[in-house]
Amino acid sequence: MDYKQLKDDIKNHAAALGIDKIGFTSADPFLSLKDILLAHREKGYESGFEEPDIDRRVYPELSFEEPRSIVSIAIAYPSKLQNPPRSEKGAYRGIIARSAWGEDYHVVLRDRLAKLESFIRERVPDARMLSMVDTGVLSDRAVAERSGIGWSGKNCAVITPEWGSWIYLGEMITNIPFPPDTPVTQSCGECTACIDACPTGALVGPGQLNAQKCVSFLTQTKGMIEDDEMKRKIGNRLYGCDTCQIVCPINKGKSWDHHPELQPDPEKVKPLLIPLLTLTNREFKEKFGRSAAAWRGKKPIQRNAILALGNFRDESAVPVLSQLLKEDPRPEIRGTVAWALGRIGGEEAAQAVARALDTEPDEAVRTELRKAVNMREEVLNK
Repeated sequence: MDYKQLKDDIKNHAAALGIDKIGFTSADPFLSLKDILLAHREKGYESGFEEPDIDRRVYPELSFEEPRSIVSIAIAYPSKLQNPPRSEKGAYRGIIARSAWGEDYHVVLRDRLAKLESFIRERVPDARMLSMVDTGVLSDRAVAERSGIGWSGKNCAVITPEWGSWIYLGEMITNIPFPPDTPVTQSCGECTACIDACPTGALVGPGQLNAQKCVSFLTQTKGMIEDDEMKRKIGNRLYGCDTCQIVCPINKGKSWDHHPELQPDPEKVKPLLIPLLTLTNREFKEKFGRSAAAWRGKKPIQRNAILALGNFRDESAVPVLSQLLKEDPRPEIRGTVAWALGRIGGEEAAQAVARALDTEPDEAVRTELRKAVNMREEVLNK
């Protein structure tokens, strides 16, 4: 079998498979990654969403018997909304990160990888292949970088010369000995725009992310966000954060609309905030079920919507927030409402907080209620 010719055939056919860029690398261990991952863990920078076994992230042979190659794919996604709805007083909106626009990228990438597997199997019937998307054990970025897809940016994203960093990544381990591609030699150079713009200082150095401070990570947690500064830094983000990609000069002017299933519905990716607060599980599934933003359920998005209303200081939201404070069974939601009411201020919000202090059984929520009282007192004393 001429594996170089097969590789060329795959590259020539990639666009027909819906793949924007494809690269090949050996299945050798990612030894340089191991020290980085160990240091990351030692410093407490992990998100907790990663594969916990570092060796499995480094050694492909722990997931696939006798691997010979890894194939990396990239699919470009849009970064700009056509005719985006605007936030207005009394009708404020949140924003969902571009990585969750359109159909869930896990579904899209699995479809592309399945098509790639079929293309290969027609030519190599006994080929063995194992495809992974995001939740696989390997580091998508490390595979993509070694496969020549792009370079690892200071914002921890893989940046391609053609598509910028607005790309989804997936990979496939196989027993086919494809000749490897050459890594991209381009780099970020002296640019530190992403590090300078990070809202919380989570980019602690070039290519180093403290996930515990990352707004994208915070928006996906399920509990109450205790740090008041972090609550403010989230702004009106409902899921994810694009700041470090938006400011990247390589991404300037880049937006892709050639994958119809990835095109966003403006009303879903920049939704009105107040209606989100009372969504039932069924309504949430209907609105967000096909989006990658749905994977953690409705509670994080509702909590983030409450934070956004507080950050907007939206007085029109006080009645519905007061109702949630009184009736919602979830302490994370009640505690977040308490903070938002304190931030919004005004007599109606203060009365809702005072009433809740008389009946609230959860101590963490009571702490937030007392903070809200203090916020009001600080305003009155100015």
